[in-house]
Amino acid sequence: MAYEFRLSDLGEGIAEAELRKWLVREGERISEHQPVLEVETDKSVVELPSPRAGVVRQVHRREGETVRVGELLLTISDVEEAPAQRETQRPASVGIVGTLPEADEETQVLATPLVRKLARERGIDLKEIRGSGPHGSITPEDLERKGATGQREVASYGQVERLPLKGVRRAVARNVMASQRNTAFVTGMEEADITELWQMRQREQQEVESRGSHLTFLPFIIKAAQHALREHPYLNASVDDVAEEIILKKEFHFGIAVDTPDGLMVPVVRDVDRKNIVELAKELRVLGVKARNRTITAEEMRGSSFTITNYGHFGGLFATPIINWPDVAILGCGRIVDRPWVHQGEIAIRKILHLSLTFDHRVTDGADAAQFLARLVAFLEDPALLFLESV
Repeated sequence: MAYEFRLSDLGEGIAEAELRKWLVREGERISEHQPVLEVETDKSVVELPSPRAGVVRQVHRREGETVRVGELLLTISDVEEAPAQRETQRPASVGIVGTLPEADEETQVLATPLVRKLARERGIDLKEIRGSGPHGSITPEDLERKGATGQREVASYGQVERLPLKGVRRAVARNVMASQRNTAFVTGMEEADITELWQMRQREQQEVESRGSHLTFLPFIIKAAQHALREHPYLNASVDDVAEEIILKKEFHFGIAVDTPDGLMVPVVRDVDRKNIVELAKELRVLGVKARNRTITAEEMRGSSFTITNYGHFGGLFATPIINWPDVAILGCGRIVDRPWVHQGEIAIRKILHLSLTFDHRVTDGADAAQFLARLVAFLEDPALLFLESV
């Protein structure tokens, strides 16, 4: 008896996945729990196991396709059955004048003659369209949508290359659009003289490396932000739009933006307030490697209360980072530069860090954001003050 293997619920509210790679082929005998395909969601790449043993009768989807939860992926039969035998089971069509030619495969697509004519004129393959009409039939409107997305005139652009918006990049696109729709975003900016912090990091780098880690400025920024958030809790929050409530979060779970070959990912460092600088450095390194290798789990990328992004690593000074919704604030760290600076009444060359804070104006106001940035700068400019507050 044939078993239909469909895409099951992947959790985390994930409704679809991209089929990256088939690990089996038609006619192959497989065992229960054997991985049969590799799919990519907006959070991770996972292998899906077969729920039963048998023989792969038919593979229904191609690599690179996007499959929604509940859609058919694979048919598994209990007994090996050759494809040629299956094809001969269908009797020939017979009419009053004898045997009729078999209908073209296109007739299996539900569409009126008018729709078929329009599709031929526009060079559209009906089998690539999911119909929105009765019983899944294809309507003229479906052709229009296909034409708008797939057949757009690009001659005026000259030579072009089309790339599919998929995987992590598609997830980033969805998330930033959700943030823009659901938040009233404003960005404030500040500068910090981190010369003393720079010197301290230089002194302690060897000690930290002897413990198997590498000390960047990010752990210090994380701790400084955590202490500043204690005094400005409306930036460590989210909004329940249905209940019209602001949710002030008592725990400090920081999303850290990581650039990967596939796009931006945001693993979460949990319980920042319970970890010291060295512990944060080690965890950042581990999460960064897992994100770039695509071995990070969905659990490791959810539940942030505040986000930090370090675009200065790539050369930027100031920016207007987009809130990692449903968080209500994100801190952007720009490039550290040598600049003339008034220090203790004299002009000196100092190490200056550029900071940007984007926040949801529905939750708090510019005064609160400016005071948060001022407190953050105070911690970064005086490392001793930072360590007095730290665990």
